Amino acid sequence: MCESCELSLNRREFLGTTFALSGAASALAASTEEPKLAPRPKDPPVVDVVFLYPPADVVNAGELEDHWRVHQWFTWPGNQFQPEEQEKKFKQKLQEMAGRLGIHLQLAPRAIYQSAAVQQFIEAAKNGRPDAVLVINFWNTFAEWSYRIATEVAPRAIVYQPVGSNHQLPRDFLRNTPGLWYIHSIENWPELERSLRAIRACKMLAQSRLLRVSTKVEEPTQESDPDLGVDIVHVPTSELIAIFDSIEVNDQLVAQASELRRQAAAVWDVTDQFVVEAVRAHQAVQSIMARYGADAITIECLMLKHRKPCISFALLNGQLVPAGCENMVDGTITMMIGRWLWDRAGFMHNPEFDTTENLYMGAHCTCAWKLHGPEGAEQKFIIRPFFHQLPKTAALDVQWTPGEPVVLAKYYSGGKKIACWTGEVIASPPCPPVGGCATRVLVKFDKVEDVCSVYPGIHPILFCVDRKDARALRAFAHLNKFEWVGNI
Repeated sequence: MCESCELSLNRREFLGTTFALSGAASALAASTEEPKLAPRPKDPPVVDVVFLYPPADVVNAGELEDHWRVHQWFTWPGNQFQPEEQEKKFKQKLQEMAGRLGIHLQLAPRAIYQSAAVQQFIEAAKNGRPDAVLVINFWNTFAEWSYRIATEVAPRAIVYQPVGSNHQLPRDFLRNTPGLWYIHSIENWPELERSLRAIRACKMLAQSRLLRVSTKVEEPTQESDPDLGVDIVHVPTSELIAIFDSIEVNDQLVAQASELRRQAAAVWDVTDQFVVEAVRAHQAVQSIMARYGADAITIECLMLKHRKPCISFALLNGQLVPAGCENMVDGTITMMIGRWLWDRAGFMHNPEFDTTENLYMGAHCTCAWKLHGPEGAEQKFIIRPFFHQLPKTAALDVQWTPGEPVVLAKYYSGGKKIACWTGEVIASPPCPPVGGCATRVLVKFDKVEDVCSVYPGIHPILFCVDRKDARALRAFAHLNKFEWVGNI
């Protein structure tokens, strides 16, 4: 398929132009020690693209391979649709999307309208082993061909068919086949981009590494998430403690702590010492991630005393490096998914419920103040103590924006299941009168009669994401053949 590429990024260009997307652990911290594991290579997702429609002269000559040919008939979308011009527009839009997302598109050089050409495309594309195939079908009677290409070329597929190019109901085999995401809409560029983001997330997760720091292991061990292929490395907590204890407090650490205090709206009941310790913990977390070439991390963190990484996790998540509390795989991988779907930080939290007002509250100590991406708007935050145990280490009380749309998500590792609920922020209720943890956010979900019915289990993730963009997660679940639970 290479000879038909119209947009091609090699691996070096991909990583060099999309650092904010790559999350490469080697860029997190300078380290003189030899890493124990090199970062996993990151190759761009490869998507084959093919258009289906016949030239007008073929239809007029009665040579098209459908039952209307004896009438020289233009089935839907009809002879006014101008498919050649539509193809040019689609290619331009796809190239723009691929450039933003770091996706390698391989476009077939011309539209296909013959059964032999369909078979030839399938065989050539399969040999190239793309990550996904995108079929754009402009012809009603080619639905079966679009299905064949979608199900035979690659493990995941998108079929896009504009409204007006299908007659009567869309085919069930397009709408309901797991692994095939069907878009039947009117020039819907956002939905196309959401589906490409889902493909990107699948590819990048399969090339990512999650580091788990735990008291339950004595030597490093390695496994793989069974459904998404995330490499998971377990290391003992003693390694992190040794790194932390080896870091000396110097002028640079003190200066970084002062800058953190300066950015805060206020500092409540936290001494300078523990802000410095928070920066020290951040350096330790970066170092252990670099040591193991990790793209994400989760730590059994509650009993680390003055070494707790609450602020480190807030900083990392704000830079799109997923960091999850309490050695939690499901929640941390959910943040990894959201990082690639939306380029947004996720807020791992514990759920609480106002059953009288039918509202949901998420509370935890590691919320990023950059909830809209590294270059996006920042939230106001207060530095205050970790809520549960002495010493009074630093954590963040991040103020969420009332009225902002949010998505609650949870991936169930090994369960082939994703939950997703849309809603909007009501407030960040103060403590007191409400309790919980350092950051608290109150949410009202859409079309939910009993808020307790959305309970997704421990440590789900909240993202600041528009309701329609939640469909990227719906596409991700469908492309991976996962069970879907939620309100979209």
